[in-house]
Amino acid sequence: MNNLTILPADSYIVINKTTITDADRKLISMLYQPIIGYTAVSLYNTLIDDLDKLELMSEELTHHHLMSTMQLKLEDIVIAREKLEGIGLIKTYVKKGNINSYVYLIYSPITANEFFNHPVLNVVLYNNLGKKEYERLLNYYKVPRVNLKDYEEITCSFDNAFKTSAGTVLDMPRDVIKRESNNLEITKGIDFNLLISSIPSSQISEKCFNKETKELINALSFTYNLSTLDMQGLVKNALNEKGTIDKTELRKSCRDYYKFDNNGKLPTLIYNKQPDYLKKPQGDNSKWAKMVYTFENMTPYQFLKAKYKGGEPTERDMRLIESLLVDQKLNSGVVNVLIAYVLKINNEQLKKSYVETIAGQWKRLNIETVEEAMRITEKEHKKMKKLVEDKKKPTTTTTKKQTTQEAVVPAWFNQNLNELEPTNTEQEEMDKVLDEMNKVLEELV
Repeated sequence: MNNLTILPADSYIVINKTTITDADRKLISMLYQPIIGYTAVSLYNTLIDDLDKLELMSEELTHHHLMSTMQLKLEDIVIAREKLEGIGLIKTYVKKGNINSYVYLIYSPITANEFFNHPVLNVVLYNNLGKKEYERLLNYYKVPRVNLKDYEEITCSFDNAFKTSAGTVLDMPRDVIKRESNNLEITKGIDFNLLISSIPSSQISEKCFNKETKELINALSFTYNLSTLDMQGLVKNALNEKGTIDKTELRKSCRDYYKFDNNGKLPTLIYNKQPDYLKKPQGDNSKWAKMVYTFENMTPYQFLKAKYKGGEPTERDMRLIESLLVDQKLNSGVVNVLIAYVLKINNEQLKKSYVETIAGQWKRLNIETVEEAMRITEKEHKKMKKLVEDKKKPTTTTTKKQTTQEAVVPAWFNQNLNELEPTNTEQEEMDKVLDEMNKVLEELV
């Protein structure tokens, strides 16, 4: 709640952060409406209807428009909006001025399963509806159960349905909308019975081929396009004295095998750019936008080479980049930001432990876009700067060490554009992409 007075003349735009389906609207009507009321649901639907034909962003409208469309007083609209905010369906931002400007971000509802397992929403729904109506809704959303005891699963896995080969870039974007989904299962077709039978039982322990190890073998076989026969020798070489598989050694062996079989080339992920669906829309000529564009439109290999002033990246650095892409599953543009960030704060050195620590954090935070990565580094920059400033507050004389510490604070986002001078060819390619994207945008306007 805030005390900001809203006027009919105050403007607003709606930005869509999700994809709303008919099933979502029905779920909101059946599960959310008993809690937030009809007016709040009506406001949610009205804001969605304000979106353009591409369902991305609305034109600038006034709150008088909302009052006329919904035939409600502005006070009632604000109350309804706050209910939507409280239950997580919208977020609201305001820029103050003579006429305040609002931005409403639209989010999708949680799934029925998440709703009925929520410690608060579930109880409130029960209290508002009563036992009989609550059980009716619960039964409505129950998934029918079929006894599959006498059935054999013959589902085709993702990698058997969609083949890849050396030199082919295969984008497998994650679920952008963060919905409950059927996971993509990668089996690769490794015959573990054949693989295990090829190794003398005296050399392996019972825990040698546990679930985690099998998943790793499947992932490596898919990444490096390896067959069961290929894996036999690689797994044998990775066995340690305890009869278990040295996962680090297995990764290295798979990598070396792939490079030997493909004239020294690493998997194509190294040479892959940020997926298009995660790129920032063009049209902004600010320095920030240009930096985003640079990170998005260079491969990690190109980016690292540019940072080395055209010099070839070291084998060590390339293995580290490969790990970020394959193991941490970070997107290429995000990896570029991470490279720039670490180089800036570590005196132009890629320290493996530091890189992996940050990568793990970003993975847990689900950092997917270049802007998200830049924002989090900006946040860390401000935090570190404040710590340095706090250390300076005592009356003791500022030491040389303190000055040095301040110098390595990650202020890269103010400087990287000048440091990352792409080659003429790369610049021409990037300019062509930008021109094409601008043409598309002009056609949509």
